[in-house]
Amino acid sequence: IYEKAIKPQHDGFNSDSTIGRKTTLSRIETDEDPNIAILEFAASSYAVLEREQRVTVDVVRYGNVSSMIHFRLDTIDGTATAGEDYVKLSEEFKMERGQQEKKITIHVIDDNQWEPDETFFVKLSLAEGEEGRAKLGTKTIALVTIINDDEPGIIEFEESITLVKESIGKAEIKLLRVNGADGRVSVRYQTKDIDAVAEKDYLGGGGEVVFEHGEILKVIAIPIVNDLEAEKDESFAVELFDPKGGAQLGKHAKTVVTIINDDDYKSMANQMANLVQVDIDRLSVTKTSWAQQFHDAMNVNGGDLETAKIGHYIGHTLAFFWKVLFAFVPPTHVAGGWLTFFVSLGFIALLTAIVGDVAAIFGCLVGLKDSITAISFVALGTSLPDTFASMIAAKNSKTADDAIGNVTGSNSVNVFLGLGLPWLVAAMYWESKNLPFTVKAGDLSFSVLIFSICCVICMLVLIARRYLGIFGKAELGGPKIPKFLCSIFFVLLWIGYLTLSGLQAYGHIKWTS
Repeated sequence: IYEKAIKPQHDGFNSDSTIGRKTTLSRIETDEDPNIAILEFAASSYAVLEREQRVTVDVVRYGNVSSMIHFRLDTIDGTATAGEDYVKLSEEFKMERGQQEKKITIHVIDDNQWEPDETFFVKLSLAEGEEGRAKLGTKTIALVTIINDDEPGIIEFEESITLVKESIGKAEIKLLRVNGADGRVSVRYQTKDIDAVAEKDYLGGGGEVVFEHGEILKVIAIPIVNDLEAEKDESFAVELFDPKGGAQLGKHAKTVVTIINDDDYKSMANQMANLVQVDIDRLSVTKTSWAQQFHDAMNVNGGDLETAKIGHYIGHTLAFFWKVLFAFVPPTHVAGGWLTFFVSLGFIALLTAIVGDVAAIFGCLVGLKDSITAISFVALGTSLPDTFASMIAAKNSKTADDAIGNVTGSNSVNVFLGLGLPWLVAAMYWESKNLPFTVKAGDLSFSVLIFSICCVICMLVLIARRYLGIFGKAELGGPKIPKFLCSIFFVLLWIGYLTLSGLQAYGHIKWTS
């Protein structure tokens, strides 16, 4: 009887602790009453893949097999829930005379939704009135494990780098679901500033992306702010986190979105257009004339009123006289452009002289010494154009070379040419008169010493910015707070230079050349 009861089972995915049926049963002594039938499960645990949609449990009988026996099977929820993960069973079954094994099928619900492996229990009991003819063995509770076989997939960005133009309106970032698409899954995303600023360059934030069963592609749309201002390329990051529904994050869980300034495209197009225009101008008899220059000077934004802003009108009002004055510069096609070059130099020299004289007169009116007037008002008047030129270069260039080079180049012209050429002419003049040419230093030595110290400090800061991560490892720009601190520090250097030079000039600091 015992050997017949342990007959192995080959159907389905039934097992005691793994897939497959346990093939050993506990021996129960039946010699005391051979007329009693013993009922129990063939195995104490079963496992089934969810896609199989059914699991078969075996009830075996040994002892007396000559009578018909009725028994009940009832399912009990574990982590699996009846109606959601399997079909509830609560029925009475019978085992015919001579029958030693009864297979009962329990249906499993395949919901295509990923979830961890779940379990429920099947309880074996005798039907009412069977106690005198049968009794239960040791295996009256069977554990059924539903093995999840759904593949929710891996979620990741299609690309790790995304390039968009500033005028695109919305940056559309593709999100892929690979290696499975079973069930409903979701993932959250969040934007992070790099050098682009949320709400200023793009509308940042976060959200949740939901993939329904079978969906493999989603698009995250992030609005891009087109401020119509010339600026460098800027970037921000989009990161994925908190995947749900069993999905996992792939290797591209982060993408960097670079906003490319449209002016780069326009600049490239303009360069190509200019190359073409050179050939066209050689064949064309219509050239830019003085009349066109005066027309552009007298109209706001050169006559392009559609794109003119309030700033263009204010600037046009303040600079109207100068715009008309500079319209007298000959057009570039006259004398191959050389006449334009030399007349422009003449205008620059005239305006520099005017600015210097006005600054000297103002210093005289307020009672400033000439040395202080020279390093303050005259220097401001002649260097502000360089300041604005460096600002534009910093905005439009990808590196700091143009901005810093403009400053150092301008000062080299001031020192080597601005001082050397007048002194050479003066020396030659006084030599022709057989008189010595002598210029006393005055407060020059102290002022130059302070200026040199400030320059060395400035260069050390620029070098430190290149290598320190707190400054973004860049000469210009970088993180917001360190960037403004550097700007304030440079302004304080200039104020300190003026203050110390002024105190020495007025005798508050004793200095002997």
